[in-house]
Amino acid sequence: MKGLSRLDESPVARWWWSVDHASLGLIAALMTIGVVLLFAAGPGAANRLDIDDAFHFPMRQLYFLAPAAAVIVVASALTPLQARRAGAILFALSLFALLVALLFAPEINGSKRWFPLGPLSFQPSEMLKPGFVIVVAWMLAEGRRNPRFPGAAIAFGLYVSCAGLLAMQPDYGQAALLTMVFMGMYFISGGGIALLSIAAAAAAGIFTAGYFLSPHLAARVDGFLNPEGGGSYQIDKALEAIANGGVIGRAQSAAPVKFSLPDAHADFIFAVAAEEFGMVFCAFIIALFAALVVRAFVKAAALKSVFAQTAVCGLSALIGLQCLINIGVNLRALPAKGMTLPFISYGGSSLIAAGLTVGLVLALTRRQSLASQRKDVMP
Repeated sequence: MKGLSRLDESPVARWWWSVDHASLGLIAALMTIGVVLLFAAGPGAANRLDIDDAFHFPMRQLYFLAPAAAVIVVASALTPLQARRAGAILFALSLFALLVALLFAPEINGSKRWFPLGPLSFQPSEMLKPGFVIVVAWMLAEGRRNPRFPGAAIAFGLYVSCAGLLAMQPDYGQAALLTMVFMGMYFISGGGIALLSIAAAAAAGIFTAGYFLSPHLAARVDGFLNPEGGGSYQIDKALEAIANGGVIGRAQSAAPVKFSLPDAHADFIFAVAAEEFGMVFCAFIIALFAALVVRAFVKAAALKSVFAQTAVCGLSALIGLQCLINIGVNLRALPAKGMTLPFISYGGSSLIAAGLTVGLVLALTRRQSLASQRKDVMP
């Protein structure tokens, strides 16, 4: 890419000189760390699941990297208007898939979240999130542009519908994430406190009802509030692994805890990072995520489009808040939610969805100074 001249008018050159290189570097670093950690966590996970190939999970993740990288490049090459259209189509398809999953997907661990596709599985909610952000940002921006257009009401209706469907799966972790992102987007778009308060009350009502209606959610909340009562084995093991790693990683004489940690390759890979490389390395991972999110917010502040500003903040908040929730669960600061660490945890759906999310951020924050038509720059 360095060989490309700024005078080159090819699509690749225009993309390379307009996209944010620092963000690309941060994303590449996180994806590389994910593969390295899966080589540490994968053999134990394969053994627990009776998989003969000890490196089944890291090798599969390597296979997923190619389509994830392709998604990032293709999405980041879109114009803002193309990104909006692509997000709307993605949202419609994902919402339909979410409904189909609720009706026909097999129940796994008490939830209907995944479609089995041979050796792979597909989770519609992962793809729903970036599409939801794009459509909600569109509606909020249209409401700001034309006060007679009920953009905020439509956005709120979409939020309630999506959060309700996620709660019915049940997937309260994703519903909580969507709630926080929606409230942040509504605030950034200039919304008033009234609808924000209604959204907060609706979210509180959904989760309160879920506690009494869903034994799965009740067990997780009770296990968090009363860890001595049992039912918190995974978090206990995660904390043990984190303590075993100390500041700079597990001593050679110390027995590894990661081999007895369920989901060490997925939801609890942060604990594996802490055990293998210590809290210094974990702080480095957190710094990479923080830099990626803060850089996106700084770039959003320079945008003139309400849609672009709101969408970039919502998309980057998806990554940042999901990271915060996953690490909070590993540290027993939050109840277990079954949420992956973006770019690092094992999972094709999660990796590709995270790639799409950051790809759309890159598309909306690319320099558009050479554009001269509405199809290239959206007001």
